[in-house]
Amino acid sequence: MRDPFPIAPPAPLVAAVKPLADYLSLSTLPLHAHEVIFAFALYSFIGLVVSPALSSYFCGARYRAFSSRTKINWNVHVVSFCQACIICSLSLYIILFDKERKEWTRSGNWETRIWGYSGLTGLCQSFALGYFLWDFIMCSVYVDIFGWAMLAHAVSAVSVFSLGYRPFCYFYCPVFLLYELSSPFLNIHWFCDKLDLTGSTIQAVNGGVLTISFFLARIIWGQYSSYNTFSDMYAAYASGHSTPSIVPGADGNARIKSSGDIGMYYASPASQERAFMGEQYLPLWLPAIYLASNLVLNALNVWWFYKMVATIRKRFDPPWGTKGIGPDAVHYMPLSEEEKNSIAGLHKEGLGSVKAGRVKAEQALDTAGAGAAGTTHGAAAADVDVQRGVYADGHKSVEVTSTTRRSARSRRKA
Repeated sequence: MRDPFPIAPPAPLVAAVKPLADYLSLSTLPLHAHEVIFAFALYSFIGLVVSPALSSYFCGARYRAFSSRTKINWNVHVVSFCQACIICSLSLYIILFDKERKEWTRSGNWETRIWGYSGLTGLCQSFALGYFLWDFIMCSVYVDIFGWAMLAHAVSAVSVFSLGYRPFCYFYCPVFLLYELSSPFLNIHWFCDKLDLTGSTIQAVNGGVLTISFFLARIIWGQYSSYNTFSDMYAAYASGHSTPSIVPGADGNARIKSSGDIGMYYASPASQERAFMGEQYLPLWLPAIYLASNLVLNALNVWWFYKMVATIRKRFDPPWGTKGIGPDAVHYMPLSEEEKNSIAGLHKEGLGSVKAGRVKAEQALDTAGAGAAGTTHGAAAADVDVQRGVYADGHKSVEVTSTTRRSARSRRKA
């Protein structure tokens, strides 16, 4: 199917990109560079303008009270949510309604699945690359927030979707982008934590959908699609395409000639399909990069699935959850009279903030020589509650519970 993007490739941009595209053998990049730039700008605009504006409007003081670190994380999750909705809708449309692409699914048609070109799939790949470039920059700048695993994910994604412009494995572009089907629910789960909806019915239902969608899209569908992709690559390798070969009757320079040809943007789907297939060449380094990136992504998905299930279970009580079980289990021991008197003195002078109260309470308990503590009963006990908890691994903590004017309870652990 032809590219439906309403803006045609600008001739100056095509001319500027073509030398780099020819050097890197990314023959279809000049036809879609404007879409990559548009997608990158769109996601940047959402993260810098749309998310802060809408979050301030709908979440009000809650969003404005976030730390700079949390605001960055929040805005990134908003962009991720929007991107997942856009790219999954486009990918599903291609898989379900692109008639030309359906012909590529026939058994033995691996040549087209590897070297075939479609304008619509090029649009899909460009929106994906625009997002992953934005994500790569964010993960690089804020690696202290998102971690090295997310940076590795971004590098792998940028590598795979950049090399696709050879063209290479266009058929599998929307297939692998369906990984993102679980992302909206993952972001909703994160938003619930930040909006004090942890353990709520909303988060419980969303957590169930998240777990199922993540397992089906990233584990089952992902492994199945990886197998199909490398099966086609092996078929090409077994057929001798690890060395350059020219299709009989085809122009061996078709890739360079078609690269930057704006007329190809308007060509029929049949003409587009084989426009870059004159030379069928699969250098061994190319499947090696795809294999390495695929292993990284699949390993991360398996690890994230394990961590995700463990995190969700910690938010709920047994038997389905693990809240209060294992290292997180805590019990409280009775206060001695000396400890009660020390805490009562703090109530009279005022504990101040919860953080300050925790520090004062810990000092008071240490001074009193207590080894463990329970609930206090002072004049201000209705407003502030101080405890020393003993955890399953033996370490102890001071906990201060304070009731504010809005009756919101804040809790801090030492």
